[in-house]
Amino acid sequence: MGKALHATNSHLSALYKDAEQVLGYDLGALCFEGPAEQLNQTEYTQPALLVTSVAAFQLVKDGPIIPSAVAGHSLGEYTALVAAGAIGFREAVRLVHKRGQYMAEAVSPGSGLVAAVLGLSELEVSAVCQEAEVLGVVAPANLNSPGQTVIAGEKSAVERALELAKTRGAKRVKALPVSVPVHTSLMQVAADRLKKDIDSLEWSDLKVPLINNVDAKAIFSADEVRVSLVRQLPSSVRWQETIQTMWTMGITHFIEIGPGKVLTGLVKRIVPEAETWNIFDQESYDHVLSHVA
Repeated sequence: MGKALHATNSHLSALYKDAEQVLGYDLGALCFEGPAEQLNQTEYTQPALLVTSVAAFQLVKDGPIIPSAVAGHSLGEYTALVAAGAIGFREAVRLVHKRGQYMAEAVSPGSGLVAAVLGLSELEVSAVCQEAEVLGVVAPANLNSPGQTVIAGEKSAVERALELAKTRGAKRVKALPVSVPVHTSLMQVAADRLKKDIDSLEWSDLKVPLINNVDAKAIFSADEVRVSLVRQLPSSVRWQETIQTMWTMGITHFIEIGPGKVLTGLVKRIVPEAETWNIFDQESYDHVLSHVA
């Protein structure tokens, strides 16, 4: 993850060295070489994604592409806040490391489950979750796009919700390789712990608005950011509404920065008319630059 970008932009080594000093282990080696089993553990996934995404943003931040607003999906909100000048890089690495640690410690290993439900509306997914709650916590975690919702919670309750979803006409249900049932009430303990770390840091007002996960509204101030990030962990990610909010603000070009193209696909499902691009290495940046700058 990020290996090609790093190979062609050696100055990015400083980011990985800073992250190593904060974390106490060689994050670059983990990103570039694995093992995948370790990378999939949330306490490692979160710093890895943050650093890789911030590294990709270095290509953009001094160039002609200037964002009108930023957004990030769950953990990606922290990268967006770095991009908007709300928090420094090292502080963000330290914070997401704590976030991953608190999330992992909030539930017993193997007790939670995260799964995607395709082909049902948000209301239909909410209904099957409510029906399955007799077996434990289960709730919509990510409201991603029309017909795509991720649910999470305690394993038996999620499994029951998936069975119900199939009977209600879901096109597909699929367990996801996520180690913690984030964005459910099971994360309230983690959110309470994280609040202390968030409040201990120095935050700045944003240079451009963040469309936040928890409300899908534009926020600008440091105080709003602090409150929003604490609420984010036990609340649903309202991604479909986030993109719709940006579209109504007059934003027509969406550039996904960092590894993968999942969010780009979601944007096209939400607003088919949108122009979408990806920046994850030098070649992709040059491609975007030749078309939109």
